[in-house]
Amino acid sequence: FFQGQLSILQEKIDHLERLLAENNEIISNIRDSVINLSESVKDGQKNPEAINFSQGSVSELFTSASVFLAVDSEDCLFASKSGRHGSGVQMLDVYDILPFDNPDGGVWKQGFDITYNEHEWDSEPLQVFVVPHSHNDPGWLKTFDDYFRDQTQHILNNMVIKLQEDNRRKFIWSEISYFSKWWDGIDSQKKDAVKRLIRDGQFEIVTGGWVMPDEASPHYFALVDQLIEGHQWLEKNLGVKPKSGWAVDPFGHSPTMAYLLKRTGFSNMLIQRVHYSVKKHFAMQKTLEFFWRQNWDLGSSTDILCHMMPFYSYDVPHTCGPDPKICCQFDFKRLPGGRVSCPWRVPPEAIHAGNVQHRAWMILDQYRKKSKLFRSKVLLAPLGDDFRYAESSEWDQQYENYQKLFDYMNSHPEWHVKAQFGTLSDYFEALRKESNLGEKHSNSFFPVLSGDFFTYADRDHHYWSGYFTSRPFYKRLDRVLESYLRAAEIIFSLALAQSSKSELRSVFPLVDNYKLLTEARRNLGLFQHHDAITGTSKDWVVVDYGTRLFHSIMNLKKVITDSAHILILKNKGAYNYDTSTPFLKMDDVQSSQDSLPHKTVIKLTSQPR
Repeated sequence: FFQGQLSILQEKIDHLERLLAENNEIISNIRDSVINLSESVKDGQKNPEAINFSQGSVSELFTSASVFLAVDSEDCLFASKSGRHGSGVQMLDVYDILPFDNPDGGVWKQGFDITYNEHEWDSEPLQVFVVPHSHNDPGWLKTFDDYFRDQTQHILNNMVIKLQEDNRRKFIWSEISYFSKWWDGIDSQKKDAVKRLIRDGQFEIVTGGWVMPDEASPHYFALVDQLIEGHQWLEKNLGVKPKSGWAVDPFGHSPTMAYLLKRTGFSNMLIQRVHYSVKKHFAMQKTLEFFWRQNWDLGSSTDILCHMMPFYSYDVPHTCGPDPKICCQFDFKRLPGGRVSCPWRVPPEAIHAGNVQHRAWMILDQYRKKSKLFRSKVLLAPLGDDFRYAESSEWDQQYENYQKLFDYMNSHPEWHVKAQFGTLSDYFEALRKESNLGEKHSNSFFPVLSGDFFTYADRDHHYWSGYFTSRPFYKRLDRVLESYLRAAEIIFSLALAQSSKSELRSVFPLVDNYKLLTEARRNLGLFQHHDAITGTSKDWVVVDYGTRLFHSIMNLKKVITDSAHILILKNKGAYNYDTSTPFLKMDDVQSSQDSLPHKTVIKLTSQPR
């Protein structure tokens, strides 16, 4: 009996050895293929005609304008080098050593008491960048269109007016889905003002994706696609390219997003929703700012400078410093008489000559304590919250009171502080300058980190893991739309090339189908929003998302059948576009956004058709 067991065990070992040998052969083949790809990339750089894509609107599809995409040969480092990467912080190790307890940290409940020496800034003043922002969810408690009508359009309209009143004022924006909708409805004078504000550095587009996407549920195709859609819109309408990433609300953060931003050309990024125990650990180690490197990167080609916000939320009470009771007093939207107040029951005070010294010192104390969690003397203090600055009065309350605080601080050199409004890029530029950091390469000033920031918990054992699988019907519908979109783009491109070679260009529904493709990309992009694909929106908002996905699937089927029609005809001269009698039909049918598709049944009878 014992010999029989040994024989069986030996067979299993032999089987595993054969599998390992096969696996090694596969890996070797992949390695050779990647090395060949790397060589072809080098050849492609010498012959850039090998990789090019048409850009612009449908009217430019037939022009000679091209965008050349350079594939960095360092993308293939894992195939041409060996050895372990040099990340100083490995998240798998961090998760192993953390106790994940939650002791009371005092005023910073999830942290610890922060102290400092008042003379720390005598030789080098503290630079404070207060960055006004408004987080606009493209759907959550309201639908995308309802939010735009009720709040977002007013925020952007006020932005144009209020920033022009004082060139020291700054503002940042991230969601291009909203911005493009607003842009389409404003006049040329307002558009020129926006371009001028961008040129003068008062207004900055951050990330510039169609949405601020979730980083757990989407396929990378959709993440890239919504970035492309936003960036192409910006290039066409504003002629700008974002430089820094801004992700304050996704429920956990993925290194894949960091990689995509790096390959987009970004040098910097910011994240917020990270497990509170990780934030506390990083704050104690002063590793809240780091170079985020891919686990598989054997060099440093994927490094991107990342700032992790240290406290509970991105709202004003949790961004100026560790004590939310004090920081809330500097959210001037909460002045007495307004619709919102401070839950700590100590309201803000309007700044005037009688209280400016005391109030300026109060907030400077918070700035100094927050700065002790970082390695530099450059501090970021976001100023905003969900759908903030919708009313003209809030712009006046925030900007005027903060400017009085800045003026007082800056007029007292013995305080050793320089405070001002700034954009996200203003902050990162000052940070890089202060730390002697080049635009592209890392140095020893900041640690290198590899790994991810999942699963997120904002308090106690409240883990944000349910959204990984919630509303699975719509998560599947997202993937269905992705597959139809890619298929439609490919077959439309082939049909476009075919029609351009003949007289069919005037007959083929080029413009209509191009618009349907664009709409589908944007609906897919909208659904990558961190309250859409996650399933964290209200029921009626989910129905709105589902309707958009379903509508685009139907439209893409039309694009596919229209394009296939022109391609399969042997005699192209016989082509005739007739919407009333489609030449082809898809074999699956779905009647509504919340129904399952079914296959078309072909009935065969003895009678001829």
